[in-house]
Order: sequence, then structure tokens, then C-alpha cells
Amino acid sequence: MSKNSWNFLAFDLGATSGRSFLGVLQKDKIKIKELTRFPNKIIRIHDKYYWDIFALYEAIKEGLSTAASQNIHLDSIGIDTWGVDFVYLGEDGSLLSQPRSYRDPYTNKKPEEYFKLLPKKTVYNITGIQTMNFNSLFQLFAAKSENFSPFNAAKGVLFLPDALVYLLTGERICEYTITSTSQLLNPRTKKIEKELLDVIGINSSIFQPLVMPGTIIGNLSDSIAKECGLHQVPVIAVAGHDTASAVAAVPAENENFAYISSGTWSLMGIEVKEPIITDETCQLNFTNEGGVEGTTRFLKNITGMWLLEQCRKEWESVGQKYTYSEITELYNSAPDFKSVVDPNHPLFANPESMTCAIRVLCEQTNQMIPTRPAEFIRCIFNSLALKYKEVLNDLQKVAPFKIEKLHVIGGGSQNSLLNQMTADATGIPVVAGPSEATAIGNIMMQAKGLGVVDSLWEIRRIVGNSFESEMFYPKINKI
Repeated sequence: MSKNSWNFLAFDLGATSGRSFLGVLQKDKIKIKELTRFPNKIIRIHDKYYWDIFALYEAIKEGLSTAASQNIHLDSIGIDTWGVDFVYLGEDGSLLSQPRSYRDPYTNKKPEEYFKLLPKKTVYNITGIQTMNFNSLFQLFAAKSENFSPFNAAKGVLFLPDALVYLLTGERICEYTITSTSQLLNPRTKKIEKELLDVIGINSSIFQPLVMPGTIIGNLSDSIAKECGLHQVPVIAVAGHDTASAVAAVPAENENFAYISSGTWSLMGIEVKEPIITDETCQLNFTNEGGVEGTTRFLKNITGMWLLEQCRKEWESVGQKYTYSEITELYNSAPDFKSVVDPNHPLFANPESMTCAIRVLCEQTNQMIPTRPAEFIRCIFNSLALKYKEVLNDLQKVAPFKIEKLHVIGGGSQNSLLNQMTADATGIPVVAGPSEATAIGNIMMQAKGLGVVDSLWEIRRIVGNSFESEMFYPKINKI
């Protein structure tokens, strides 16, 4: 295209906060700038846990208005969020309730109940998705089991980024990457699998037509464009799952890499052309989620910095606030503390006290029990690095190529201590950055949707040209 400069607005929504980013693409370089930041929190009502989608909608409009106030002519808009959660639509298109949160305990033990209707192995062979109680399949099953009124009245379902696109445009779609997190999609056919819903009496017609990342969905509605001071900007279905957007921005030079999208969750995996669904991957509990250009993100969910974030909140509540440099100092001050825990243990899902949960698990496993912040920090970092080593070894067993580098992207890429520990534990170089990979991937998929870039590998070349990465080479293992 002949145009020299393109302006893209990305909304990247996470489980604790959301942000809007302006991406300016000129020739083969992209620059990004944060425009707005806003909170996102779980709302507890009558022991049910919800997200406030209308607050997110208002925050998105504020981001649009901010762009307009700075006289930025937007070429397109894209939205990504976390996976699995969704809203119910009524017959007239109204949202019937706020979306339930994946941290709502209403799905506890639902996988075991569901597998009495359709065996676990059958479900995995169909979907290639690891069993996690909060997957959309089990949320639907739980909603039916509790006779949830919005479920009973629903005529449609929209995953969160698609629901926000719907509020902006009036168009209803199911974007491929976000749908792939649900444990409802067959990754071979790239369609919702009717059999999974039939056994619990749910009609698959409640889901909208599937679209691939980079599809132009429609324009901002007249009323929103007028309210925000914009023209009718195109809205593009980017890789709607935040990890899919982040992986699209991995600045890899070839396919021989693994990645960790590091934040509250650590998503560790490889990118492959076809799903890997075998008895071994079922036993190892790996998942096959959708990526850009029909690729598969073969990965495992690891509870990441959630453990540290929750401990920091506890310490801050009693006046102990630690920066990351102070956390590194505290880690080094407890060199002989050797307790480790499984970050994915159910105790850590949503405890009232994370420090208590860590102490309980250490006691149950006959290990030293941490008491000081330094000991908790060392326990958490050691546990994460060793978990990364374990998962990488399992990945290499089934990967169709030799894994030569590990790319760490997302906010956790700025954690130099954990990056070096990960290189030491895994024995391969760690490439850290970009930290805003999700927003960058969102922006670059908008560019692809408008035909400004041609391919995923062109995206990666531009990202590599535009952002510096830091290398961490394995040293003597000190973990």
C-alpha cells in the first residue's frame, strides 16, 4: 500500500487491568504508546463472581475519546482479552448478565461429572485441550447444573473480546483463537464440536460463525463514533486471545523456539502447523490452542507471577511494599532456603491468603516452611524455574523440531532474576522481550487485516527490527 504511516489502536484487557495502546507503523518499524490504563476486577454478588463488562466498555470508549482528543486518525481498532469467559445474549441481542469469572468456584468438580457423560480421553481426542475446571465447556455445564437463569434464556454466546466488539459494532462473531480456549473447538476441523454440547443438552447454534484473526468485522457504530469524536473506524478481529496475540509478536528468526508468555499466568509452549493430540500429550495435559495463520499453540498453562502478586498484596496490606529490585535482594538473602511447590496446585487457585496456602503445601510435603518474605520469594522463584524446566523437557519429547531458544514475552520478560534462573534451569538461551508483546501482536494483526503486512513472519521481522531483546545464557545451576 502507498500510505507511509498507519495508526492502530489496541485494547489489551487482562484479569486485573486493561490498557489502550497506539501503534504507529512506518515502513518496517512499529512504535507503541500507552494511551489509557484502567482497572479490571472481579465482582462478588451472592457468592457468584463476575467481570464488569460495562465498565470495560466504558473504558474502551474513554480510550477512543483519548485518541480523538489527540487528533489521531485511527486506521483500525482491535481487542484482546483472557480466554474462556463469555456472555449470554437474549433473543433481542441484549446481554443477559455480566460474564461469570473463570475464578468462580461454580465449576469445581464439574470436569469429573462431565466425564461420566463423555470420557476424558474422548474429549481430549476431539479438542486437544488440557482439562482445567474453568474451561468454557465446564462453565456451560455448571450454569446448566445450577439452573442459572441467563443460561436458560440464552439465544447466543459471545466470548469476551467478541462481546466487546459486538457492543462497538453490533456484529456477532466467534474469533478463532479465543474460541479455541473453550474446550469446545475441534482444532482439526476448526469448528465447534456439536457432540460435546449434545451430551449436556445444549444446542451448538448458540455460537456465532467462526472468523480467523485479521478479519475486518465492521465499523464503529454511528452513535459510538459520534460520542467519542471519531469517524467510523474499522474494527478488526485480531488474535482475540491475549496469548495468541503475544505469540504472534515473538521476534523469532525460525521455528525452533519455545515461548513463555509471562504474567499472572505463564503460558509455555511451541508453535506448530498441526495440533499434537496423542495419548502421551493427554497424559502430560498439554493443550492445543489456535494461533495466527491457522497455526496451533501447543502449550501448558502454568500459574505464573500470580503467587508473587498475591503475596505482595498481603505484605503491602501490613505496610511491607517491595519493588522488584528489593525482591531480587530478598531472594539473594535466603540462599539456603530450598522449599519448592507446584505452582499449579489447586491450593493456589484463589486462596484468601497466598502465604498461608504456600505454608500449608510445604507442611503437607514435609519441607521447610517459609516464614519471612525472602523465603517465600525464593520458594516461588525456584518453583517457577523448575516448573519451566519440567514443561520444556516434556515439550521437547513431542516437538517436531529441536528447541534451540526460549522466548520470554510479556511483563515477566522484565524480571531479569527469573529469566536467568530459567536459562540456568532449562540449559538453553532465554530471549527476553518485548514486554508489551500482546499489544504489539494485536496491533500487527490489525496491520495484516488491512493488508499492510503480508504474513506472520513479516510481523516477526518488523517486531525484531523495532524492539530490543535481552539475552540470558545458561550458567552454573544455582537453583
